[in-house]
Amino acid sequence: MSPIQRPEHSTNSPLSIHAMTVAYDRKPVLWDVDYDAPEDPQLIAIVGPNGAGKSTLIKACLGLVPRASGLVAFRGKSLDAVRSTIGYVPQRESVDWEFPVTALDVVCMGRYRKLGWFRPVRKKDRDAALLCLDRVGLADLADRQIRQLSGGQQQRVFLARALAQEADLYFMDEPFAGVDAATEQAILGVLREMKREGRTIIVVHHDLQTVPSSFDEVIFLNMRVVDSGPVADVFHEDNLRKTYGGRLTMLAEAAEAVARSERR
Repeated sequence: MSPIQRPEHSTNSPLSIHAMTVAYDRKPVLWDVDYDAPEDPQLIAIVGPNGAGKSTLIKACLGLVPRASGLVAFRGKSLDAVRSTIGYVPQRESVDWEFPVTALDVVCMGRYRKLGWFRPVRKKDRDAALLCLDRVGLADLADRQIRQLSGGQQQRVFLARALAQEADLYFMDEPFAGVDAATEQAILGVLREMKREGRTIIVVHHDLQTVPSSFDEVIFLNMRVVDSGPVADVFHEDNLRKTYGGRLTMLAEAAEAVARSERR
């Protein structure tokens, strides 16, 4: 049987992970991960303690780090078959912000899969990139060198680049890290628009307090998938304790968020 057609996984899921293990220097970072994203467009948070393998999970799905074992499918297809329909926003700290390009240049990079590498950017692609910058509120900074932008502005430029890809599925690695509350709400507003347009967005997220108000689905990860499902069903104290152990301050803050969501 084809690995893409295993009966326990839906071929209509935008992301299916089967028995995936990832190891660095023979030390497992992820172990026997299984997951199916909902078939309908969703905002999905991956949460877990530091070192739980959250970033590694999305990198392994994208082929950026090797898997020791396991399979990944995108609506029943391999990564190579659907690569042009997948967008990725890396952690801001992993980017060389001293590279001499403008905000618009960065967003135009999101069009390269449509253009082909080493081909000149067409006017219609630059116009599309400008529209994406406008969606994240940075159209007036299109010609600004990226090193001159604030951290929150740089994060929004990378979100605009992802928008320019016009993908169906997005992976985002801590897009809210190091941004102020206004920028976080602006980014979240764009993500919600993307969901309404039919896209699934999977986000590595660290702020447990905002999970109930910001996401539809949550994956609790600590080397393994502790639990996953709709926030209303699985975001509760038992799963928090299983995932985070005895980190009581964090758990208390998260429990407060759970209580607020239940009062709505």
